[in-house]
Amino acid sequence: MNYPVDAQDNLPHAYGGPSCRGVLRTNPDDFRVTEIPLVEPDGRGEHCLLEIEKRNQNTESVVKLLARHARVRNADVGYAGMKDRNAVTRQWLSVRLAGRPEPSWDELNSTDLRILQAVRHSRKLRIGALRGNRFRLRVREFRDERGRLEQIMNSLEAGGMPNYFGAQRFGHEGSNLTGASALFGGVRGRLDRKRRGLYLSAARSMLFNRVLGYRVSGGTWNRALPGERLILDGSRNSFVPEMIDPVIMQRLADMDIHPSGPLWGAGYQSADTESAVLEQQALDGMEAWQEGLERSGLKYERRALRAPVRDLAWGLEGDDLLLEFSLGKGSYATVLMREIIVDG
Repeated sequence: MNYPVDAQDNLPHAYGGPSCRGVLRTNPDDFRVTEIPLVEPDGRGEHCLLEIEKRNQNTESVVKLLARHARVRNADVGYAGMKDRNAVTRQWLSVRLAGRPEPSWDELNSTDLRILQAVRHSRKLRIGALRGNRFRLRVREFRDERGRLEQIMNSLEAGGMPNYFGAQRFGHEGSNLTGASALFGGVRGRLDRKRRGLYLSAARSMLFNRVLGYRVSGGTWNRALPGERLILDGSRNSFVPEMIDPVIMQRLADMDIHPSGPLWGAGYQSADTESAVLEQQALDGMEAWQEGLERSGLKYERRALRAPVRDLAWGLEGDDLLLEFSLGKGSYATVLMREIIVDG
């Protein structure tokens, strides 16, 4: 079961490729992320919602710290999304106290962690319970070598970006894909649930990226094809329009709906449509991966091929480029940056 380990580097760009160079993530302050929550604390219940700011720590380490401090199980700590270690990030977590006394959260404050808010809530935070993330990035030693920065920024703002899964999804040097290949080939021993989930997610993400890359190369990633399932922006809801009429075309232009690609799993039904034919062509030779995902019990789903880039702003500060933008949940800032910047 072969796959290109460097598939992320080879994925086609939507707007002609990056025209700029710069140095990314010199220190955590260069990459700032603020979670955009989906729910508001209701002020009551057995859970405590904590807004935290962290640096040099991943979400998993914070989960363990909060559980230890509150003397609860790790499973009693919930969060909506994972956040980078090498960054300054703000996010919400929940701690189920269930009759236990609420500890002094301020005792956890340090140079790498701050508790910003603590509010009671009736439910545990679940993965995906966020609207998206707001980013503020600094690119040092910035050079616009081809003078195309403004053009690319305008294109991203107007047309969005390819909704590729980011390289972090696949692990260091594709290690999660290596694990998935071994899993599907039956050569791995027993895996814990988390590790197995990482491998399966990486496998279906790789297949999705292949389809999206094929559509980007063909210039169809941002337009609807006859018989294609379209996804409502910011939602899992989808539909197949009877025809691509002016109303559908306007909704596409307004970023209200998006073309979709496969998240492979059980339940796929072949269709004789232009988009289905393109997907089959993109996934030619990947049958073992498809069959492995079908056997794993994952349900076949669809994901938007395009992601809106909202609240986009940029400017120069000395030799640095400052960027601000918002992305919906499941979309990657690293994917946007590869449209703009060559790191180094």
